[in-house]
Amino acid sequence: MGVTALATSCLAPRPSNARAWLITWLAAALVAFALGALSVYWKARRVGTPVLTQPGRKFVLSLFPPLAAGAAISGAIYAARQVHLLPGIWLLLYGVGVMSAGTFSVRVVPVMGLSFMLAGVVAMFCPPAWGNAVMAAGFGGLHILFGAIIAWRYGG
Repeated sequence: MGVTALATSCLAPRPSNARAWLITWLAAALVAFALGALSVYWKARRVGTPVLTQPGRKFVLSLFPPLAAGAAISGAIYAARQVHLLPGIWLLLYGVGVMSAGTFSVRVVPVMGLSFMLAGVVAMFCPPAWGNAVMAAGFGGLHILFGAIIAWRYGG
């Protein structure tokens, strides 16, 4: 998922081209979601556990509301022509979702969520031209960092 964000940050148009920028990042989010879902499915299959056990359902139900709120807010932000706020909003809400869903996971996952939230706060105060860099650092860098920690300490 992190590599998807890094690649997208290189391919995405400048944030000043709001429509193209938004479409590019939404496409990347769909690809990242698909990769994440496949990864969960493959890991569950490898260890012989159903994907939607009670903890799995709680994880999904905790992650989904902030992501749905982010989608709704994104539409309003785009309509208001304030697209420069989206990196911060997306990082904050994704962090909220990961932090709350992480209560049903290994200990490092809520820390990961908090890190996304902090990145979102920083993003809110960055110049609009830094949009792709902020997304690369947040969604790319943090996913890669925490993915490595989770793989090393918890086996994936």
